[in-house]
Amino acid sequence: MKAAVVTQAGAAPAYADFADPAATPGHRLIDVDASALSHVTRGRASGTHYSSSGAFPFVAGVDGVGRGENGERVYFFAPAAPFGGLAERTLVADSHCVALPASLDARTAAAIAIPGMSSWAALTERAHFKAGETVLVNGATGASGFLAVQIAKHLGAAKVIATGRHAPTLAALEAAGADAVVSLDQDAAALTGALESHCRAGVDVVLDYLWGESAQMLLTTAAKTLPEAWPLRFVQIGSISGTHIDLPGAVLRASAITLLGSGIGSVPLSRLMNALREVMLAAAPAKLRIETREVALANIAEGWKRHDARARTVVTMS
Repeated sequence: MKAAVVTQAGAAPAYADFADPAATPGHRLIDVDASALSHVTRGRASGTHYSSSGAFPFVAGVDGVGRGENGERVYFFAPAAPFGGLAERTLVADSHCVALPASLDARTAAAIAIPGMSSWAALTERAHFKAGETVLVNGATGASGFLAVQIAKHLGAAKVIATGRHAPTLAALEAAGADAVVSLDQDAAALTGALESHCRAGVDVVLDYLWGESAQMLLTTAAKTLPEAWPLRFVQIGSISGTHIDLPGAVLRASAITLLGSGIGSVPLSRLMNALREVMLAAAPAKLRIETREVALANIAEGWKRHDARARTVVTMS
């Protein structure tokens, strides 16, 4: 079969032949329709993601959409090594497959799956979000953050605050459900003032896709200006702006902020699969949308280079 094959750490996947998977008890053979070039897919291929195995060669792609041998349309996650989602066929454990509703097309399902799961699981599994609370999405102008705003609103957030640097996307976020937007592209004094006004009113959950400087500023500002003993749950999801921050211990001693992480390892896989199932069921009724770009598997080298944080590249097999 044809697949996007990784032969060494740091090398981009190449369009090449790879042995077909064979049927295995407890697993499904799936004819793949589409798979997205997610941050996890790129990180595992480069060997930089914390879940990378270091074994070569392997087929890139941690998830996708396809059909089982009985014709059922499914979303699948974590194919059995060395197989992956970026191939004509793959092998996946039965428990890692979720049936797709008829209303959801393969391209949309592949595009929204992981970013949708990231915010759904962060809210429901880690923050134990309750309808009526206020959610701040730090880094909402990226594809994952943009979807997080929609999901927070769908789950019943009374107020959603979105931060980001890309002005046109910030404007679009207001139409997508954000009640307020804060540009990160302003001087420290102005940004602090904007964050203070929202913190004084009370923020219950922060979904952080950036880490780095903006997260540090948000945490220190919240510690100073949230109402007394306000139980903010700060959920760290991505680190696009940096892997480390300089956080004074007094920020945690002087506030009721709880720091949490959400990702592979912090939530049991069965619960992540449940979050994925909920995202797929909600996609059509909630009109979840994300900007997508399509590329054929044969052009994987071109698609791999085309990296835009505000859009999802979806690889199709035909």
